[in-house]
Amino acid sequence: MHLTYAQKMEFYNKGYVRVPGVVPGVMVDAAVKAINHSFGKGIDPAKMITFQSQSFCPELRQAPEITNLYNRTPAKALAESMIGVGKINPVERGQIAVRFPLLDDPAPPLHPHLDGRHSPHNGVPAGELRRFTMLVGIPLSDVSTDYAGNLGVWPGTHHLYERYFRDHGHDILMRGGAEGMPPIAMPQPEMVTARAGDAILVHYQIAHCASPNVSPHPRYAIYFRLQHVNYMAQLYEALTDIWMEWDGMREIAAQHEEPVSG
Repeated sequence: MHLTYAQKMEFYNKGYVRVPGVVPGVMVDAAVKAINHSFGKGIDPAKMITFQSQSFCPELRQAPEITNLYNRTPAKALAESMIGVGKINPVERGQIAVRFPLLDDPAPPLHPHLDGRHSPHNGVPAGELRRFTMLVGIPLSDVSTDYAGNLGVWPGTHHLYERYFRDHGHDILMRGGAEGMPPIAMPQPEMVTARAGDAILVHYQIAHCASPNVSPHPRYAIYFRLQHVNYMAQLYEALTDIWMEWDGMREIAAQHEEPVSG
């Protein structure tokens, strides 16, 4: 399975694209069953903030019910069609992301972030950037309305941040919280709707968040963070060349971007 030209153009412009029906229902059900079995053993309230920041059911992150959602489905071929065959480090675990319903009315506002920056509960040490290349989200439950725990995205911010880092450097990312986000004029966010088994492909450098969930139902999803095989050698360089690690996107980028002046 490969992305169409139209889907690649959507990804180029917006920084993300949803591909329907990538994961078979039987595999979605197996993952949900494993997660619900784990929840049935109880959730330690003292660890909830860590689970929300890192992953629920940490004992399942490397289980085949989770990792097969990427490794044994067309999701892997989709990613390779964009980054390159043999150019992605092996995927050995996923993030189990669950958003439980809130009683807030109205829903709280969305707050954008970039992954891989330090926060008190996400496991990233202060002063480090744990960048990756692509985020692959696999919804395990339907998300058909806004404020239902959707993935929230700020379309086009990969281009905006690229310009910011070219002009100002990347030191701001070493700061924690909202102070570590580049101060740019943000576009309007979108909340991604999806069906269970879809795949949502997202450029690392897109501002995003998990939207509040004021629906009646928990939202289940698995996220995989894909790393280009050379990502450490170009950890910061790729911030100012957002298609450096994307063999399948560079031709489109070359057609639509003006050369950077020296």
